[in-house]
Amino acid sequence: MRLNLISKLAIAIGLVLLSTMALFAWLNFNNLKALLMQEAISDADKISETIIRSTHNQMLWNDRPLYYNTIQEIGSQRGVKRIRLINKTGRVIYSSRPQETGVLLNKRGEICVFCHGKELLLTASSKNRSRRFTEASGEEFLGITNAIYNEQSCYTASCHFHPESMKVLGVLDVVVSLDKMHSLLDAYRNRSVALTLLLIVLTSLSLTLFTEKLVNRPVRALLQHTKLLSRGELDGQVPAFANDELGELAQSFNAMTLNLKRARGELEGWGKNLEQMVQQRTQEVTRIQAQLVRSEKLASLGELVAGIAHEINNPLTGILMFASLMQGSPKLDRTLRNDLETIVRETQRCAGIVKGLLEFARCSAPQKSLCDVNEISEKALSLIEHQTLFKDISVVRSYRDDLPSLLLDPNQFEQVLVNMFLNAGQAMRGEGVLKVSSELDGERGCVLMRISDNGCGIPEGNLAKIFDPFFSTKENKGTGLGLSVSYGIIEEHGGGIDVQSKPGEGTTFTIRLPLRQPAPAEPCAAGKPSLS
Repeated sequence: MRLNLISKLAIAIGLVLLSTMALFAWLNFNNLKALLMQEAISDADKISETIIRSTHNQMLWNDRPLYYNTIQEIGSQRGVKRIRLINKTGRVIYSSRPQETGVLLNKRGEICVFCHGKELLLTASSKNRSRRFTEASGEEFLGITNAIYNEQSCYTASCHFHPESMKVLGVLDVVVSLDKMHSLLDAYRNRSVALTLLLIVLTSLSLTLFTEKLVNRPVRALLQHTKLLSRGELDGQVPAFANDELGELAQSFNAMTLNLKRARGELEGWGKNLEQMVQQRTQEVTRIQAQLVRSEKLASLGELVAGIAHEINNPLTGILMFASLMQGSPKLDRTLRNDLETIVRETQRCAGIVKGLLEFARCSAPQKSLCDVNEISEKALSLIEHQTLFKDISVVRSYRDDLPSLLLDPNQFEQVLVNMFLNAGQAMRGEGVLKVSSELDGERGCVLMRISDNGCGIPEGNLAKIFDPFFSTKENKGTGLGLSVSYGIIEEHGGGIDVQSKPGEGTTFTIRLPLRQPAPAEPCAAGKPSLS
């Protein structure tokens, strides 16, 4: 016969409760029995003390009839079996049971052992002076023995002949019945058994109901859902349970079902649209190939530009030198001086273009060391703040002080910042606010340097071209190589440059520098940043 989960739990919990409560009841029963026995000993000892104290004067007056009558009246109380007065020799002087009067007790008996044993009656506790015994009828009794001491009022009385050296004159033995204690114990045991059974039944019923609601129903729902999954039916959902482990399991089952359904849908989609996906992959490969071809073209362009720049630089140097010499000659006709100034100015501009071409083509390896980007930014700002272009431009700094040191080429990074500061100043036409900030991006593991201006902005159509070589929006100014060189430097450092701009509102350049620099790359090739 197969037992279900709730039956197994009910049986197991019932056995545990039965064992625990049985042990608890047994311990309580023994403790109660010990307490009741101590109380019975205390009551019997109080009876003995009461007899001794109430008959003290009668013993001094040697009024034995009255003394024996007092013992007889107290011995006739309910629960008192007998009271005996025993002298030092062990003879019963008087007993509430007349047939015991005059009997000589054995010194090895339980009563006499307190005086003649190892522990004297003078020092024995009430527990050690007590004894329990059962008669032939099966009734159990408690006996307690108390000494009658030879006090000063006794050995100085005229009617007594006991010497002062005698410490104990006799023994008073009181025997009481333990029926009341056994009745209480029997009643407590019966109540404990009934209460234990009642608690086990109620607990078992409660646990059964709660287990059925909180465990069995969710488990059956999960089992039914598993059977549906095994048949490939992925539309079913496990109903929501309480916010516990079974609830989390149900949510996991539902999530697994959704994932399986999604995976099956994807597989079906792959089967239906395989040709379309192949075409998309082909387009991606074509685009990547186009990017590679473009990179190779840019690399070739760099080599060509380097050769051309070297070839042009020599004649330009000669032209500039001789034009400068002629311009300073006193024999020069004044009508030609303006023409020579135009030649010198345009030659210098050509020299600047050649210099930019060389920087674009050279791609020198950075000389890296641990640097503070905030300090480099301050050095770059100190170079441009005193220029006429920045006379009416306010610079707002917002640096994070706890940035870690980065492995950078400080000169190249300063060149990048100076170039971007100048671009921002030109975009604001010499009037506006330049914001420079730095922060730590812990999620991406990089340091961010932002340069923002409120200038004219960049049209959306030009955002994708601003890092291309020779692209410039400045009329008759610049070579269009500054941002290309800057992007190449940052790329050599393992970072990147992002740009955000809105025409008429301003532009923000974000430089990303990784906390851990990658290994040095091969000779650099032009690339594209992310734009938004």
